[in-house]
Amino acid sequence: MEELLDRIVIDPDILVGKPIIKGTRIPVYLIIELLANGMTKKQILKEYPQLVEEDIRAALLYASRTLEREVTVTL
Repeated sequence: MEELLDRIVIDPDILVGKPIIKGTRIPVYLIIELLANGMTKKQILKEYPQLVEEDIRAALLYASRTLEREVTVTL
């Protein structure tokens, strides 16, 4: 499963350093947003033919790991 994260890159010269799918300019947040808005994997892959299913899984895993490291602040 960790090898999925190799599909995500952060390059300050591409989209101001936002995490993207390797070899594209498609940001991780866009994939998460599309899924949250009800698009299926199949629809995303049709809309963005440069992606493969592993890219979508990688975006989800990246988001999960990022949220897992967040620090909770109690007010």
